[in-house]
Amino acid sequence: MRPVINILEEELKEKVVIEAMEILEEIGFFVENNEAIKILQTEGIDIDLEEKRAKLPRDLVKKALKSAPPSIPLFDREGDLVTKLEGDNICFDPGSAALNVLDPETNEIRSAITKDFVDFTKVVDQLEHIHAQSTAITCSDVPAEIGDRYRLLITLLFSRKPIVTGTFAKESFEVMKDMLIAVRGSEEELRRKPLAIFDACPSPPLKWSDLTCQSIIDCAKYGIPSEFVSMPMTGANAPVTILGAIVQHAAETLAGLVITQLVSPGAPVIWGGSPAVFDMRKATTPMGSIDTMILDLGYVEIGKYLNLPTHAYLGMSDTKILDMQSGFESGMGALLAGVKGVNMISGAGMIDFETTQSIQKVVIDNQMIGMIYKFNKGIIQRDEPIAKNLLIDLEEKTHLLSHDHTLKWFREEHFIPNKIIDRSTNEEWINTGRKNVNQRSKEEVDKLLNKYSGVSLEKDEVSSLIDIMSYKKIDFRKRLNL
Repeated sequence: MRPVINILEEELKEKVVIEAMEILEEIGFFVENNEAIKILQTEGIDIDLEEKRAKLPRDLVKKALKSAPPSIPLFDREGDLVTKLEGDNICFDPGSAALNVLDPETNEIRSAITKDFVDFTKVVDQLEHIHAQSTAITCSDVPAEIGDRYRLLITLLFSRKPIVTGTFAKESFEVMKDMLIAVRGSEEELRRKPLAIFDACPSPPLKWSDLTCQSIIDCAKYGIPSEFVSMPMTGANAPVTILGAIVQHAAETLAGLVITQLVSPGAPVIWGGSPAVFDMRKATTPMGSIDTMILDLGYVEIGKYLNLPTHAYLGMSDTKILDMQSGFESGMGALLAGVKGVNMISGAGMIDFETTQSIQKVVIDNQMIGMIYKFNKGIIQRDEPIAKNLLIDLEEKTHLLSHDHTLKWFREEHFIPNKIIDRSTNEEWINTGRKNVNQRSKEEVDKLLNKYSGVSLEKDEVSSLIDIMSYKKIDFRKRLNL
């Protein structure tokens, strides 16, 4: 039996969805993008062009829900299936678009540069429990107008895993889409075997901006999955009640879903988000708050109720260093997400209100995620009878350490972490230098960077990516040591 967790009653889930539809029908949502406006007008939607407010009939919303697929497969760069975003399957990726990094040498937060993201990508590519990459870090040493495509270029060059990414500018999508096609081989293959998910964040309350609309429209045209990342903040730009914020999240997400399904019925979409409670004392959005975790679990239950793939930012900490707070906030959030069966769980490695990535934390989180996969397996009966025969054997032996049964099952029954997790005796710990988790994780990072063997892109594929990325006189080969 797999462990389960539920926090909303069925009738309450239905009430949330009905009220979200009522909001879209009676209040409407703001839509800035001209192409989206034309798409809605073609469907007969009445739009106040002065206010750019569209009101959606609930029948149209229901029709869009019926055409959105309940399952999205994700493939790696070689074309092998990594996961299916469906049911209670889970997949972890680092969070996206951090502006800063926690420097592994000084343990201080600073602006991120190219080397930080290249090293981070190389390390994540080797982490066995984190099955997807993300364009996790925004590099400050390149022009801001190419930041989104540059992150994707780095990820494609240094990792085999599927990617969670997104655009910062409307004109970037064409470049990023062409990079994905260059790796996959053709537009048809990219549609058949998705390699990347594009995040799109509506602006609360009830607004789809020009950029985010364009992103979901473009993705729908090419069969690239869109991950809706609605971000209501309780008491700031959303109702202060958690359930009220869940209703607003549902309305914003349903509006995006309607647009994608009008562009291309069956376009893959993910019911995601990164909402937070708003800390009135500090004017911050604590991602490690238990209230934020409850809010996330609630909106995920709505997505599951609607039979859609789900996503959440969980497993992060708001601390500024790798300390006890980092451990308990990350562990609580990630475990809740895993047990809930959130299909794509973002945030591994993140601290400081989702603004900072830590290469040390991501290798620590990898061990935590391995434990979550083990926890989700639950308790399995291995034998019949369960233990009686072994206890009969025990009468003739002094212990079970060398018993065939122990040798057969101990690796299946137990999660065995690497040396990042300290399970040594006190004497052994003292004799090996009294290393804390920061030191052990730093050693693991160094080991992974030293053993990184590169990825299998052909020279012409690298050249194609560099040509597509071409921007002014920047020598990307030299910048990335290719």
